[in-house]
Amino acid sequence: MQPESDSLHRFVFEHANVRGELIQLDSTLSEVLGRRTYPDPVARLVGEALAAAGLLSSILKFKGSLILQIQGQGALRMLVASASHEQDVRAVARLGEEEITDAPLRELCDNGYLAITIDPEDSDDRYQGIVPLEAERLNAAVEAYFDQSEQLPTRVWLACDGERAAGLLMQRLPGDAGEDADAWNRAEHLASTITEDELLRLGAREIIGRLFHEEDIRLFEPSGVRFHCHCSRERLAGVLQGLGYAEAKDVLDEQGQIEATCEFCGTTYRFDPVDVEQLFSEGGIEPPRPTQH
Repeated sequence: MQPESDSLHRFVFEHANVRGELIQLDSTLSEVLGRRTYPDPVARLVGEALAAAGLLSSILKFKGSLILQIQGQGALRMLVASASHEQDVRAVARLGEEEITDAPLRELCDNGYLAITIDPEDSDDRYQGIVPLEAERLNAAVEAYFDQSEQLPTRVWLACDGERAAGLLMQRLPGDAGEDADAWNRAEHLASTITEDELLRLGAREIIGRLFHEEDIRLFEPSGVRFHCHCSRERLAGVLQGLGYAEAKDVLDEQGQIEATCEFCGTTYRFDPVDVEQLFSEGGIEPPRPTQH
């Protein structure tokens, strides 16, 4: 059975406090990698980050987004992947000048950290957790985040071959263990037998059936995942307003227009002098009046 393109599958163990998620990305990964050229190790890591963000975004119980970011001082300076409550995902990586090799993650992103940010759409109450980046693989770094943030016991498996990305998440839910107290130990053990090739090549139902064929599993209808960037001219206008009229005017005087390109999707937004004057007047921020002498 072939993988279902760009989908997230949720399932639970009946009569137990265990849930799982399986994500498989195809055209979504192509959309992201098609906008930039990365060395193979970074391309695979970008795919794993996309899968991880998609899996983790399921914890959102409100409208908003989850942002996974790794940052450091090695050959890989930064990688950001985000997923919204509607499973709109995007990712971008920024490289240093050092040679990229198939080194462990902690070496690629030397002296780095992993940050996971939950950003509600209708609130300023952002939550962010940060842990040192000490793992060899991204899945282990995400597990370390859950361990150190004292959240629910969580295991993650990720894979990417540059053409497809996939991930499996298993989590023990809070509360009473239900009728099957040993379910979490079994689920964790069985899931650990998954291989990267199986994650990438088999369909979700086949994977879940192979891993948990003796378990009582309830599989929900899959939800679609897509690449979608939430950048907009309006958002950039807000950034310009935050800079202030004087600084915006300085850029105009030097360059003739203000130009910015979104790192995620490559869209370029331009503001000419008329745009800037309208922005600060119509936006409620009046430009300073000329001084009379």
